[in-house]
Amino acid sequence: MTQPSSIDYQIMWNRLIAVVEEQATTLIRTAFSTSVREAGDLSAGLFDQAGRMIAQAVTGTPGHVNAMAESVTHFDAQIGPQNTFEGDVFITNDPWLGTGHLHDITVVSPVFRKGAHIGYFACTAHVVDIGGRGFGPDGQEVFEEGLLIPITKFAERGEVQSLLIDLVRANVRTPDQTVGDMYSLAACNEAGERRLQAMMDEFRIDDLEGLSAFIIDTSRRATRAAIAELPDGTFHQTMQVDGYDVPVHMEVTLEVAGDRLRADFAGTSGPSRFGVNVPEVYTRAYACYGLKCAIAPQVPNNTGSLEPFEITAPEGCILAARRPAPVSTRHVLGHLVPDVVLGALHQALPGVVPAEGASSLWNIQISARASDPASGLPNREILMFNSGGTGARPAVDGLSATAFPSGVSTMSVEATEHVGPITVWRKDLRAGSGGAGAQRGGLGQTIEIEARDGYDVYFNAMFDRVQNPARGREGGSPGAPGAVALADGTPLQPKGRQKVANGQRLRLSLPGGGGYGNPLDRPREAVAQDIASGFISAAEAREAYGYKDEDE
Repeated sequence: MTQPSSIDYQIMWNRLIAVVEEQATTLIRTAFSTSVREAGDLSAGLFDQAGRMIAQAVTGTPGHVNAMAESVTHFDAQIGPQNTFEGDVFITNDPWLGTGHLHDITVVSPVFRKGAHIGYFACTAHVVDIGGRGFGPDGQEVFEEGLLIPITKFAERGEVQSLLIDLVRANVRTPDQTVGDMYSLAACNEAGERRLQAMMDEFRIDDLEGLSAFIIDTSRRATRAAIAELPDGTFHQTMQVDGYDVPVHMEVTLEVAGDRLRADFAGTSGPSRFGVNVPEVYTRAYACYGLKCAIAPQVPNNTGSLEPFEITAPEGCILAARRPAPVSTRHVLGHLVPDVVLGALHQALPGVVPAEGASSLWNIQISARASDPASGLPNREILMFNSGGTGARPAVDGLSATAFPSGVSTMSVEATEHVGPITVWRKDLRAGSGGAGAQRGGLGQTIEIEARDGYDVYFNAMFDRVQNPARGREGGSPGAPGAVALADGTPLQPKGRQKVANGQRLRLSLPGGGGYGNPLDRPREAVAQDIASGFISAAEAREAYGYKDEDE
């Protein structure tokens, strides 16, 4: 075949997106964990021989995808071409070489064509349990948080390493689920390779070098051109969030000069002794995501589109945690990173970025244990993802009960109840939780959970925006703060392991997003519709929007 033209490469690029999307779909269909099957907490992508990401599946989370874009280079460097063979499958859950905490397992499969190594498929998924204290913020060293699998081979020349499987099974509470997810990760890479090989047959190419260079160079140029349209300058933003035992100060300085953009988190709080610390790879992942969403959303995500964003944080701060810091719930602060960088970007790009939102997922890990240990009832681990409201946008209301920036889906009640002995009695939108504004913030949720007969539950709380709600923008009001309590009103802590005895109900009141613009500028008909929909009460409409009774 002659050298492919730019049109040929564009067609192949589009085909690669379909290839990696099928890769991700295979993972969803074969996964054991509800976090993958129901919520889509995963990533999948294709990488060139040097470990550079050239295509990612739309299905998945930015924290996984953008962190995985870095992690494959670590596999390439540590295992090396001399130890890479057809049929190999690599694995790790190292927080600093993967996607930020032990619960994410990354699997990388080298791709060979006609005996030559040409690239890698990689994928990541959150597993329900990895041992240790379980998914929660109480650990004070990463060693307490579970089993760390260094970069190693899951399979060599097609043969699975039985000792690794035995080690994992012996160290986790959910051996069938966790090991099953490891196999499903390997299977999804294999599905991607089958589709890639068929595509390469069709286009009669035997390597990815030309296609990779085209994709990465084109994306890099397009992203730099988008940055160049911003005004040059230095833009600063600070934000206080709850933290675990003390508030955390987040601070960023954006420097824009021509087609270069740098975000530096100097001034951010030092490390926590609890597991809310964030490895820098995860901070970079979400900082890049927030900036790219606002500046170059039309450019496909790959190494080329990520490179122009230079993200730095002082080593050892809470957003650049050193080993062996506890990092189990690194998502709590990591999901708030886009809010702070977008706050700085708003000064350079007004009228584009939304108000602050709930942002952090309100994940809850539940351990169901028999009230009477002699009953013989089995232990169960249940993971449930929940989302508050997003911030209002300059021209549109915020989204209710929607995960931004993570993008994962909320798990259904039916799927959650199926895997463990709990009943979800209530799951509805939380009236009045969206911040007032010309555009209203998205609403949070109210969720009530109770253990079934014979069980108590212990839950790991990892919730933010309780003391520091999402702020509005351009005159908009803050969203409602979150709250954690029993249904009888007894307050509970927003972070840490706590017990809910049989017969008690846990009530989670999820935070809302901030409003955008002066509430008095909200159209009267929009306020009336909010009242009719039950999003706000008539009294709240009068207080926040100046809505008169005669308007009703």
